[in-house]
Amino acid sequence: MRSKISIDLGALRRNAARLLEELQGAELWAVVKADGYGHGARDAARAALEAGAAALCVVTVPEGVALREVFRDARILVMGPTDEHEQATACEARLELVMGAGRIPENVPVHLKLDTGMGRFGYAELPEPTENVVGLMTHLATADTDTVFAGRQLELFREATDRYPRLIRHAANSAAALRIPEARFEAARCGVALYGLSPFGTDPKENRLEPVLGWRSRLAQVKELYPGESTGYGRRYAAERHTWIGLVPVGYADGFRRDLTGTEVLVAGERCRAVGTVSMDSFAVELPRELSAGEPVTIIGDGVLAEEHARHAGTINYEITSRIESGPARAEREVVDAG
Repeated sequence: MRSKISIDLGALRRNAARLLEELQGAELWAVVKADGYGHGARDAARAALEAGAAALCVVTVPEGVALREVFRDARILVMGPTDEHEQATACEARLELVMGAGRIPENVPVHLKLDTGMGRFGYAELPEPTENVVGLMTHLATADTDTVFAGRQLELFREATDRYPRLIRHAANSAAALRIPEARFEAARCGVALYGLSPFGTDPKENRLEPVLGWRSRLAQVKELYPGESTGYGRRYAAERHTWIGLVPVGYADGFRRDLTGTEVLVAGERCRAVGTVSMDSFAVELPRELSAGEPVTIIGDGVLAEEHARHAGTINYEITSRIESGPARAEREVVDAG
């Protein structure tokens, strides 16, 4: 085994219940794009629906079609831009589409997206909804960092949509669902928190969330370095004293990024620092003493958070998880479904 990805669907269900508790009657729409942020879209979707989610959200029509093959009756919303060919496919698969520009297509349920400050996809002014428009939405730019700006976006959205009481409105993401009650409307699109990842980059426990994904490997080899000897490309790490290092058979092709040099993982239950240049298929850790090949390594889990790796790499936690390569050619994948 090079590495093992474990997915705890019980934790995902509990996170969904936590979000529903915060939403106080608004629907939870589970965002399962990008293969469920690296957790597996089908498994995540099934657990979320079982926990009370009312819809699934993806970005592409092929993502939606793949889910429709499994979930015959689920509400599935495609949030990304589509062309006419994709719109025809979406109609055939009974998907719902988001439109933020151009003509509103017919014969398919549509959600109109208003750009209230995100500055990405969305109409500058809300067009008059046609009969097949079923929802209105916007996307918050700063729900995790600047609630004042988010509040202005919500005011603009409310002003533009209050005259359409028959249409379902949705604006909140995970951060807004947890911290901005006025963002709830009739539904909230939650992704990152569903997977037990903090939308604020902090410890998920602060918001009573449980990480769903674990990533573990082992020491494939242990080497002894004498002062001046190095490991890895470019000799970025050279031993200053007699040092033991362990080689972990996981690298940037598996999702352990090159900029994670210096982050910490667990080796045999102890925190150890990743050192040297991360290779395509391996990285090195500095060991506290001589250990044996085969000792367990925890990359994410057992108290090691994706948020820690994200801070070290200068990115966000869901970029860390969504880049993990969990296909059978690179890793073993285990789904734990303990309820």
